[in-house]
Amino acid sequence: MRFIVAPDSFKGSMSSLEAGDTIRRAILREMPDAAVHVIPIADGGEGTVEALLHSTGGERIELQLRGPYGEPVSAFYGRIGDGQTAVIEVAAVVGLPFVPADRRNPLQSTSYGVGECILHALEGGVRRFIIGLGGSATNDGGIGMLRALGVKCLDAADQPIPPIAANLNQVSTVDFSGLHPLLAEAEFRIACDVDNPLCGPDGASAVFGPQKGAAPAQVEELDRGMRVYAQAVEESLGRPGLQNAAGAGAAGGLGFALLALGGKMQSGAQLIAETAQIEALLADADWLFVGEGRTDEQTLHGKAPFYLASLAKRYGVKTVLLSGSLGDHLDELYSAFDSMHSIVNRPMTLEQAMTHAEELLFNAARNIVRLWK
Repeated sequence: MRFIVAPDSFKGSMSSLEAGDTIRRAILREMPDAAVHVIPIADGGEGTVEALLHSTGGERIELQLRGPYGEPVSAFYGRIGDGQTAVIEVAAVVGLPFVPADRRNPLQSTSYGVGECILHALEGGVRRFIIGLGGSATNDGGIGMLRALGVKCLDAADQPIPPIAANLNQVSTVDFSGLHPLLAEAEFRIACDVDNPLCGPDGASAVFGPQKGAAPAQVEELDRGMRVYAQAVEESLGRPGLQNAAGAGAAGGLGFALLALGGKMQSGAQLIAETAQIEALLADADWLFVGEGRTDEQTLHGKAPFYLASLAKRYGVKTVLLSGSLGDHLDELYSAFDSMHSIVNRPMTLEQAMTHAEELLFNAARNIVRLWK
């Protein structure tokens, strides 16, 4: 039997690599002669660097950058096996975990550190980038990142504006002439699984601002400033309507800024799967194991397990889903997965389930394999 094990992370409990190794051990416990290939999967958020470094080889690069409020933080990015591609998780540079809940004020946020990270990779010879959007603490429309890369945002008096979200409404002119010259050779692929525009009721500030600490009045202020800033960027580039592009509102508007640099949006799950070359492995597999922390109707909207199951169908490979919990819409989910299983095996609290997630996942996978055996 040939198994592909490609789970997403069980957030707060196990990384995708840890979950994959747990399922692998369960399979081999019952079928010692099975061929098991673990491919940790991510959707562009937490775990993206780890997943791609495991699948392709490469190195993790640690460095000091500016965090979401401009303070020094210990961050990292990955340089995958080809030596020419950098993988950056926005969350690893300006993520919510860097800011305690009682200190969150997205008006003071900046994505400057993401630009510093890109520069570090550029100057190290990288020209291809995979940028994972998700988990950011910022809501600055990418003004900080652009400033770090040489773009100047000026007010009505042609004075430079400090690149934080509170100043977006002061932007009158955006000057791209100082953009770092190596960016002309760079290619950005943006791993993004949301399609929100930059502004409005479905935009970055309204949808994601509250989880970053924005009160209702701040949400309105951020959205107004974002419109002013976005219009200035569009006029400078001659690209009207860029703020309305799908994914422009991702990561507090970093999606918009990366699109302004010529980046291409792509499903995070698809991008990671392609880079890890999972399709070639599925062509020779019997079973696919996928997993995630919770499965519900959102899974059907391009999340990693759904994308992989769709890919497996092309090759006649059956897909088993192991999840922390199963929500409603099971009939719709069965259109994607051949079998679905919650790993929780007795009444317990969420905290207990998360604490014992590895044991629960191992036992659930083992029971499935015993049935086949």
